[in-house]
Amino acid sequence: MTSLRFPLAAAGVLAAALVLSACSTGSTDSATAPTASAPAASSASFNDADVSFAMPMIEHHNQAITMAETMLAKTGVDPRITSLAQQIKDAQGPEITMMDSWVTAWGATDDSMPGMDMSTGSMSDADMSALDSATGPAADKLFLQQMIQHHQGAIDMATVELKSGENPDARDLATKIIADQTAEIAKMQAILDTM
Repeated sequence: MTSLRFPLAAAGVLAAALVLSACSTGSTDSATAPTASAPAASSASFNDADVSFAMPMIEHHNQAITMAETMLAKTGVDPRITSLAQQIKDAQGPEITMMDSWVTAWGATDDSMPGMDMSTGSMSDADMSALDSATGPAADKLFLQQMIQHHQGAIDMATVELKSGENPDARDLATKIIADQTAEIAKMQAILDTM
């Protein structure tokens, strides 16, 4: 009986090792497959409207993050605004990374789309300087006013993408931007109404 147990146990260990090895290979393949096919999916179908949406939106999001970071670096900021600034930074950073990957997959450059409007809802250098130098409640109020305008610009850009774009990923992001930033505008307006 004892002599029979060892071969059975060894066979069980060997079978388990083979199963784990097969699972390991399978999970590696499935983990790399989406990564490998993601750029292909983004580049499968796109048009000039998709490029005209993604490239300016990258710049637009970058400015929103700069505005959020300006508020996060200040002292004495209303905690509701600090929370909102962090939320904007956390949401828009990954969206920039995603849009960057599309633009790369599409082979788009600034030269390829000379007529793009990069300014929809964007702040001027003077606006950014004013936010940078503002302090206390004046900074809180200015941030909210500027970011409402900024978000409205993003919503306008996303609306154009839904009308004219064809890339499914870009259209999904446009829908998300409209939903997220409409909700944030309502939140910012509510805070502004209390000031």
